Amino acid sequence: MPATRDLDSRHVYSPTGIPGARHWEEGYITRPGLDDRSSVFFAAVEMTRMPMLVTDPNQPDNPIVFSNLAFLELTQYDESEVLGRNCRFLQGPQTDPEAVDEIRTALTEQRAVAVDILNYRRDGTPFWNALFIGPIFDQDGKLLYFFASQMDVTRRRTSEQAFRQAQKMEAIGQLTAGLSHDFNNLLQVISGNLEIAASRAGNDEALRRAIDRAGRAAGQGAKLTQQLLTFARKQRLEPRRVNLNTLVVEFSEMLVRTIGDKVDLRLDLKPGLPSSTLDPVHLEMALLNVLINARDAMPDGGRVTVATATRTVNGKAAAHQLPPGSYVVLCVTDDGLGMAPEVAQRATEPFFTTKSPGTGLGLAMVHGFVQQSHGRLEIESRTGEGTTVRMIFPVETSRTPAPEPEDVSGIGQADGKSAPGPIRTILVVEDNDDVCHVAATHLRGLGYRVICARSGEEALDLLDDRDSVDLLFTDLVMPGGMNGLVLARRVRDRFPGLPVLLTTGYTDEATAPGADWSGMDILNKPYRRSDLAERIRAALGGGEAARPNGAEKFQHEG
Repeated sequence: MPATRDLDSRHVYSPTGIPGARHWEEGYITRPGLDDRSSVFFAAVEMTRMPMLVTDPNQPDNPIVFSNLAFLELTQYDESEVLGRNCRFLQGPQTDPEAVDEIRTALTEQRAVAVDILNYRRDGTPFWNALFIGPIFDQDGKLLYFFASQMDVTRRRTSEQAFRQAQKMEAIGQLTAGLSHDFNNLLQVISGNLEIAASRAGNDEALRRAIDRAGRAAGQGAKLTQQLLTFARKQRLEPRRVNLNTLVVEFSEMLVRTIGDKVDLRLDLKPGLPSSTLDPVHLEMALLNVLINARDAMPDGGRVTVATATRTVNGKAAAHQLPPGSYVVLCVTDDGLGMAPEVAQRATEPFFTTKSPGTGLGLAMVHGFVQQSHGRLEIESRTGEGTTVRMIFPVETSRTPAPEPEDVSGIGQADGKSAPGPIRTILVVEDNDDVCHVAATHLRGLGYRVICARSGEEALDLLDDRDSVDLLFTDLVMPGGMNGLVLARRVRDRFPGLPVLLTTGYTDEATAPGADWSGMDILNKPYRRSDLAERIRAALGGGEAARPNGAEKFQHEG
């Protein structure tokens, strides 16, 4: 900014594109020169917190001829390292070439420009710079200087990027969950009919082998959909009080076997670590997935450290995208190959992988589980310097953990046959005809009498009209206004002695806050005949048949 000013700012348009904003396009001065630093204008520029500088396009390479203290503090350079250099020294490997071209074009055309550009400080750390540049002319219209004001907008840009990434992941999760529901229904039909075919294959060994291969493929499909549901945060967790130190120590033997002899596993566990409310099985799988990634990143061996810590989030809650409070941290650090920034940014996306072979579902599952557990997954990685993965979970609150499942190992017979006694009647509620046929065939093969209904409304009508139904077996996700959970609640109210068993391939309601699952039992699709037999026996409990009319009460828990 020149010393003698008579400054005429033309409010023509806003380089930021904000409607209605008044902004300069160009400036005119009558007495050019940078020698008089005693003016009030120089004093104001030096005092302001906004980084500012002036370049001279009449010198070779348009060097910086003035910078204020705020610019030096922002970039961490000394004045002697700035003056005489073109501003491109602030650019780095991730600077957008299109942003650079936009600035060059504006300077060539001697017009104002406003752009967000990724610059780098003296120590190499990047920052997002909201850059405003405008030309300054003399009274004859000759270009004298370019004036630039700047602002560090790293926090805003990071928040915007995180928001866009969260929106993308949420959209992928919704699509994944919906597809998983339909795919699990298809797998139920495939696996169920394969079991029926196997039971009738007789001594045809070639046919049995073909059925077994198809059955294994269906099982892999079921595993894949479960992984996708974990990523989409739609699986039903069974949280209980867990201490991360205890879990890591008890699971360490399995971890050592998994990562092999080339990797040195170290534990750094914080004493007195508070507990958290988590699903221990899913937590173990999450830790295992992260360690497998660490092992694969060190093909020649190396060191992996599993550490625990505490963290209190208060004023920095927004930076961690967590509500204020106390948290426990499970951290896995390796000294492997590391990841480039663009790879680390996509590391939790499903089917994105740099490994061959690899599915890209490991970290996606970890991300989904941590998010569903009200925590946050953080990944720090540099190429050639290793990776650190942090799983951050809230410290245990007063929330009551899910009850332990009942031990039903002694109920019924191991061969899948129904228990001896009177024939029980089961009402199957399923809107998919093929799935309903598989369930009915399995149940009839187990010795039960089966009635089918296609909707919750039809099921209630059948319960009102019949003298005896011993168990309600209903799909959870059904079209219309009455899903399986609503049906189960109404049955509990009208026929309190009637046991209920729910089944689903995916449920958004199961993960919804406030959903009342007390006393409910859920069988995940695709299920095998043996799984169905065990859960039906457990639900019936070997007691007398329950009557819809309430004549014989049978309280089902489980």
